[in-house]
Amino acid sequence: MTSTVPNLGPDKVSLGVTPTLWWNDDFPLIDIGIPFEQCVSEMALAGFQGCSIGHKYPADPAVLKKALDLRGLKVSEPWVSTYFTIDDKDRTVENFERQLEFLKKVDGQDIVVAEFGQSSHLQPIPVFEHRPRFSEKDWDLLTSGLNEIGKLAADKKMRLCYHHHMGTGVQTAEDIDRLMADTDPDHVHLLLDTGHLRFAGDDPLTTAETHMQRIKHVHLKNVRQPVVDKVKSDRLSFQEGILQGVFTVPGDTEGAIDFEPILSTLGESGYQGWLVVEAEQNPATAHPLTYAKTARGYLAGVLGW
Repeated sequence: MTSTVPNLGPDKVSLGVTPTLWWNDDFPLIDIGIPFEQCVSEMALAGFQGCSIGHKYPADPAVLKKALDLRGLKVSEPWVSTYFTIDDKDRTVENFERQLEFLKKVDGQDIVVAEFGQSSHLQPIPVFEHRPRFSEKDWDLLTSGLNEIGKLAADKKMRLCYHHHMGTGVQTAEDIDRLMADTDPDHVHLLLDTGHLRFAGDDPLTTAETHMQRIKHVHLKNVRQPVVDKVKSDRLSFQEGILQGVFTVPGDTEGAIDFEPILSTLGESGYQGWLVVEAEQNPATAHPLTYAKTARGYLAGVLGW
């Protein structure tokens, strides 16, 4: 198969998928009872090489690694929420250090973080209207905190990758620009999430072009634009948007994002790392394995492998 995107061969990138196709980690009630082992078996069956860690995964790293090794899967990342902007630095750093130790035991490299201090995305309120707006003090707390824990990761040969997110203080392209400008490029890297950025109203291609040298991790998530518009017009919460189907996978014809230019930009920049398919969907209405195979088939066509 001929690639339409250069420089993103299997020697450069690994393809992962998140368990949010099988259940929701933000909203555990969005769940039809799919167990951990079925989830990771279907990830492997769909042709992925790794996965992020979800709330149903074994807490024992040895048990988790054995289950993933059996299926030929690696850990793409764990998630760590930070709370620097609400003055909870000590607990944030302690949890981050615990996750670094866990990540080491499962042979991972990237650790994904997002600032959830002041976040509105878990609350049943309009997500666009109630996203936090950081003060100068908030920005200072966040960027200095990220620089500190980013160095902790780098000292252990790991990478902190910051995940911009709907309903948080780092939601838009402008927010990302500021975060990148005020953090240490050696210790704080960017996770580009195409779906969250398009949902926020910005073009993920532009951010990819602007920050190509800072991007070290990628979530390939699609959006259904009519649902984005409805979330705005009907003042829906983040959870309501998910239940309405705001997110889907690359390759879904209902999706609004053109991934080829984004992937081409990453290839041209020399990107090496994970490309992780993500779609926070309701498994009751979006069959997980079907969507996982749709995304993997699309990437096979675009990447040529």
